Amino acid sequence: MSPIHTDALNAGASWRDYWALTKPRVVALIMLTALVGTLLAAPGVPPLEALIFGNLGIALAAASAAAVNHVLDSHIDARMLRTRRRPLPSGQLTHRQALLFALALAVASMALLVACVNWLTAVLCFASLIVYAVVYTVWLKRATPQNIVIGGAAGAAPPVLGWVAVTNHIDPQALLLFMIIFTWTPPHFWALAIARRQDYVRVGIPMLPVTHGVELTRLHVLLYTVMLCVVTLLPFLTGMSGLIYLAAALALNARFLWHVVVMKRTRSDERALLVFRFSITYLMWLFLALLVDHYVRIA
Repeated sequence: MSPIHTDALNAGASWRDYWALTKPRVVALIMLTALVGTLLAAPGVPPLEALIFGNLGIALAAASAAAVNHVLDSHIDARMLRTRRRPLPSGQLTHRQALLFALALAVASMALLVACVNWLTAVLCFASLIVYAVVYTVWLKRATPQNIVIGGAAGAAPPVLGWVAVTNHIDPQALLLFMIIFTWTPPHFWALAIARRQDYVRVGIPMLPVTHGVELTRLHVLLYTVMLCVVTLLPFLTGMSGLIYLAAALALNARFLWHVVVMKRTRSDERALLVFRFSITYLMWLFLALLVDHYVRIA
């Protein structure tokens, strides 16, 4: 089915179509890491303005970036099996509708952060939006097989944004959270790229398994996972977290590494998809462990 982009045929667009533009599952994980960053930034309960309006502003910016990504990638989404049913390729929304929606979200985000939180959070949030929605989507994704590594900086920013909403400055401990997500992103997304590589071949996107082969990509996933196992120990080694977090990190790292080793040995696309799915669970539980440890410190 060809994309349809006439306002007349899209008058019946529902709220579900706009909701889909925000990539709610992705934004939910982003918001978990941002919320944890907000809560870790204070010894007790952070100021309610930062907790409520800070995270709401970050969520609106993330949703806006997702909607812009839908618009800029609509022509390739229409040719990929994984994405062809999205609102724009399927004709449920027009580019104009999606862009106006994204603009409204971005304006609301910046206004909220400037008025109720602080300027630094607003500036960093806007910069992250531009890096993901424009620099990564328009240029990096199509320019280099290292697109995920370089572009991962935008996806790693939310816990720093949450932290800055409370403190109004960038703290070294917030950068540890950034490093965790930055290191996690390549094995997370390359596992999906392995399983869905034919889609990227079809649209000419130079993902690593397309340009350098699946075997080298599996090796990269393994090496980055080992790096991740080391990086996730830094919160404990620096005194940022205690034994609860350490126990959770060791268990999660062992499970993640096992999945990746099995994927490399079995050479199965299904196993690669399993690694991708587990990586989401991994990050969620890792950040929840940081949060529990922050309030229930036993060492």
